[in-house]
Amino acid sequence: MSFPSAPRANPLHLLAAFATGGLLSLAVFINGEAARYGGPMFSSWLAHGVGMVVSAIVLAVIWRRQRAAKAAAESEAGKAPLWAYIGGVLGAATVMLTSTAVNSPLALAGTLALGLVGQVVLSLAADFWGLLGLPKRRLGWRDGAAVLLIGGGSLVIILFGLG
Repeated sequence: MSFPSAPRANPLHLLAAFATGGLLSLAVFINGEAARYGGPMFSSWLAHGVGMVVSAIVLAVIWRRQRAAKAAAESEAGKAPLWAYIGGVLGAATVMLTSTAVNSPLALAGTLALGLVGQVVLSLAADFWGLLGLPKRRLGWRDGAAVLLIGGGSLVIILFGLG
């Protein structure tokens, strides 16, 4: 089994990942508020309905310019695998579950903390086994330490942050 070394992260990529985390917190909060007033299903429909409208507008604007790039990408990489299309279903389930959890005693911080633990564990599994077409990567002690620290921090938030 071959494990290629990972390239160093670009500072812009780190900033983008950090910003994504902030946007995710804001989205979970807004979805939670929508669920509080209309339920988790309403929250999911609202989030995905708005996303669909915005996506349609963006696609309409860039579609003409991207036709040549799409053809080149398809000829080089082929079509997307079928499992790539399950993201919408997973997104809808995520919105409903986080909207429900945010309105529980976990609140926003506990929901995001446990969500982060789940993301890290699944990401490490995907890296190790090469799931979803990712290259396999050997896990080190730092990966285990990260899971323990994030899990421990999540427990502190949940157990001692409930007031």
